[in-house]
Amino acid sequence: MKIGFIGLGMMGSGMAANLQKAGHDLIVHDLRRAAAEPYLAAGAVWADTPRAVAEASEVVFTSLPGPPEVEAVALGQNGLLSGMSRGKAYFDLSTNSPTMARKINAAFAERDVYMLDSPVSGGPRGARTGKLALWVGGDEQIFNRYKSVLDAMGDKARYVGPIGAGSVAKLVHNGAGYCIQTALAEMFTVGVKAGVEPLALWEAVRDGAGGRRRTFDGLIDQFLPGKYEPAAFALRLAHKDMTLATQLGRDFNVPMRVANLALAELSEALNRGWGDRDSRSRWCCSRSAPGSKSASIRSAWRRHLSAILRPRGSGAPLGARVSERRYPTLY
Repeated sequence: MKIGFIGLGMMGSGMAANLQKAGHDLIVHDLRRAAAEPYLAAGAVWADTPRAVAEASEVVFTSLPGPPEVEAVALGQNGLLSGMSRGKAYFDLSTNSPTMARKINAAFAERDVYMLDSPVSGGPRGARTGKLALWVGGDEQIFNRYKSVLDAMGDKARYVGPIGAGSVAKLVHNGAGYCIQTALAEMFTVGVKAGVEPLALWEAVRDGAGGRRRTFDGLIDQFLPGKYEPAAFALRLAHKDMTLATQLGRDFNVPMRVANLALAELSEALNRGWGDRDSRSRWCCSRSAPGSKSASIRSAWRRHLSAILRPRGSGAPLGARVSERRYPTLY
């Protein structure tokens, strides 16, 4: 397939290389022609403008720094839209704004051209090795049409929802990650200042409940189903633990911005009389804020959990007995 690829930087270089390895013919463009030389040497064709890339390609991918660059390449003078004919598709692999993705999609739709936001996660190493997640928002039929191309770049290409949904997933993932990093830095600073050797502290905590579990797996037991009783770990006990942790920070004069925020949320939940509910019931404080949609979240979760557990074409959910025991309110 003739594939256009614009943006051969830290992420784009690995993805473009994997497309070539999969046997696709590349038409490439970058601000620096030197970045394209390895691909040209392997048989790719250079295009002077995004428009020229679009005219020569069946499908186009961009991997760019952010919304301004994506908008310029997609909609600017000699941009992609000016060179794309009816029925062609454009996947933006950048970390972009959902609002910008919808704006570009609307402009493309006026000319019967498809645009899908398709941010990736896995870092430069994942881009090189193909251990990469691609979160796609837009027309599902177009996603399915080019799924084999996406699979050439990453091992976890997933359709998330309508246009913008891929970008939302990426921002939730990255936002949560940076918040977690901040919390870890804060608590590890306390631990080291309290006298524990850093490596020993790291080895100890990674064997605990948090260390043994993948980060987002913790959402599946209480938060997404909206089920906080009986408690796996009571909120009043979590409040006690967080009170002791923040006191440790004060003992060693460590600023505890994230920990104090967590303690405040636990205190709010405790004041609501939720002491014997599961500690994660504090998350309801955010869900019950003005404009939140708690009921719709629970309803959507029930539908999606059923879809996850029930393979297409199968009569019974995968692992139904285990699921019915763990999530009795969902069945």
